[in-house]
Amino acid sequence: MSALAQSSAPRQPSPLSPRALYQDVAERLRQQIFNRELEPGSWIDEQKIAAEYGISRTPLREALKVLAVEGLVTMKLRRGAYVTEMSTTDVAQVYQLMALLESDAAGQVAAHASDAQIAELQALHDRLEKQVRQRDAFFDTNEQFHLLLLQLAGNRWRAQIVQDLRKVMKLNRHLSLFKQGRLAESLAEHRAVMAAIAARDAAQATRLMRAHFENGLAAAA
Repeated sequence: MSALAQSSAPRQPSPLSPRALYQDVAERLRQQIFNRELEPGSWIDEQKIAAEYGISRTPLREALKVLAVEGLVTMKLRRGAYVTEMSTTDVAQVYQLMALLESDAAGQVAAHASDAQIAELQALHDRLEKQVRQRDAFFDTNEQFHLLLLQLAGNRWRAQIVQDLRKVMKLNRHLSLFKQGRLAESLAEHRAVMAAIAARDAAQATRLMRAHFENGLAAAA
């Protein structure tokens, strides 16, 4: 084959590299934070964790940078990394943003989603109705419902922002759904939002979703 033919031949794509070690480390740390194995406000002992994971401190530090960008970890000069602790102001600000973004998403879904998409959302709500006495299962399905709503609304930038905000909200020591009676109230609010979406009432879906977050904030206070 001539040099010209060789130069014009299509390049073979290089093989995909496996998931980087620091990504696995970040996910493991993330879950430890969510499970309160690493408490909000606690110092992250890099030497201890690196030994526990059987890794060097390089991928651990890369993982900590990822979690810092997500807001789960706070880096303090000459003091190291700490699990982020949510203040009352932090919680209020996050709820405010989520209320704005998710209420708009609810209106978009009510106005534009297909019947099949609304049926998919309804199926998740129906599962919530059966899980009101199963707190952990309720939490999981509740998050799936909100993430599906964002997906159906079709704005990937909004979805990414809300997913990051939801990660940070898991740091809140006083999660609103832990309050006595809040699960039942939250379910009733979901039911009303779902009814507005099914009725294609965008304005009502928007209003009710915003009220849902306002009530959540009041319960978290």
